Amino acid sequence: MLDLLSGFVTELRRSGLPVSLTEHLDAAEAVKHIPLEDREALKYALAATLVKSSSHWRAFETAFEVYFAVRTGGHGGAEGEGEDDGLEGGESDSEDPSGQGGAQGQRRSWQGGGGGEGMTPEELAEMLFKSLLSADAGLMNMVARNAVDRYAGMEPGRPVGGTYYLYRTLRNLDLDAVLERLMAQAQAGAAGGALTDLEERLAADEFKARVDKFRRSVETEIRRRLVEDRGVEALARSVRKPLPEDIDVMHATREELATLHRVLQPLSRKLAVRLARKRRHGRKGPLDFRATVRRSLSTGGVPIEPRFRHPRPAKPEIFVIADISGSVASFARFTLHLVYAISSQFSKVRSFVFVDGIDEVTRFFEGVVDPAEAVARINLEADVIWVDGHSDYGHALTEFHRRWGDQVTSRSSVIILGDARNNYHASAAWVVEDLQARARRVYWLNPEPRDYWGSGDSIVGEYAAHCDDVVECRTLRQLEHFVGNLA
Repeated sequence: MLDLLSGFVTELRRSGLPVSLTEHLDAAEAVKHIPLEDREALKYALAATLVKSSSHWRAFETAFEVYFAVRTGGHGGAEGEGEDDGLEGGESDSEDPSGQGGAQGQRRSWQGGGGGEGMTPEELAEMLFKSLLSADAGLMNMVARNAVDRYAGMEPGRPVGGTYYLYRTLRNLDLDAVLERLMAQAQAGAAGGALTDLEERLAADEFKARVDKFRRSVETEIRRRLVEDRGVEALARSVRKPLPEDIDVMHATREELATLHRVLQPLSRKLAVRLARKRRHGRKGPLDFRATVRRSLSTGGVPIEPRFRHPRPAKPEIFVIADISGSVASFARFTLHLVYAISSQFSKVRSFVFVDGIDEVTRFFEGVVDPAEAVARINLEADVIWVDGHSDYGHALTEFHRRWGDQVTSRSSVIILGDARNNYHASAAWVVEDLQARARRVYWLNPEPRDYWGSGDSIVGEYAAHCDDVVECRTLRQLEHFVGNLA
């Protein structure tokens, strides 16, 4: 068990979860106080000791389902796990919205008949319907095992993910049609010949919950077989998902972008608090010679306790120039959101967005509590199209220099966001060179992998020669690190 727990903690760390040695020891101690046969208790005991953020829950749950998948010589363990986790068959009469029962006898006859081998697809579909109708968790698990046998097409050693097998199994079972049949049965068995609106809604919710429970049983069975075939570590590598803060923003799916939006607000609040604390309790300022000499009089003139001046760290002024063309729009939105969320750590923040034209959008953030509202307005109202709406860094930077270049001073830090893919237009790198001469610092944040820089129409190398730093910044973790160091 300790070896398994150590492997599980290692997998969490590989997934990006910060798990310390102390937390590992706490998890091992927690395991001593719970019944190991209760997977749910084990799962939440480990979560209580190892997970520190709700955004890490999904990665933890995935790793747990792999490392603590049911391992049995036969199928009894999988059935027991399902019964612990689902509705009990003995409660079917009271919980069945249609008032129908009788699946217990079907389950006993199936068990006596060798587990359902040789059943036709129609017989399997009928057994699935009866198991869901009666909420018999044990029968659901038997149907799940036989459905995986019949439909998943699992082959030992084949490097295919569990999602593929799950899709094949559920496609053949057609759970939507089964759900419709369950609702029709509930309507037919209702007193008075029809369900009221409330009864229909409650019945639909109950049946959907049972279908979801069955779907999880199929997932559990597929995962158990994959663990037996490939081993825990190999399967964990194949199903590992990045944490929200490690998702590549440019290539995120719609669901991942929604997750990033949920994570961004608490992340920015946490960063702002941390930076404010650092400013209050920062390192000591320069040596205060006169105060040190006065203090040394009490120790015979020996300066045992040197005195320091109170630090007064300067807050930088920020100019953000962001490409919001289609290829990097998501990255620009997240960066603007984060910068303005911690704007109290800067003396001034001015924002500019461009495609082939450029516009100042600082006005959209004035008096706005949630930066996301301002970012949404930028997409609709900013005047960033000059000719054809394709990125033209040269023209955008030249226009910035003409209209606002003289406002960049030695107190300013300039941040340019973009992949520097210029559609083979002129680069106008001289603008960046002039900004570097005027400003305190010039940074370029590129959301592309470093290996892609300079390929095709990327001209980031021409701009990099005149920047203090060019940073690969593809994830929220990298963005948080950069903004924190800047402030």
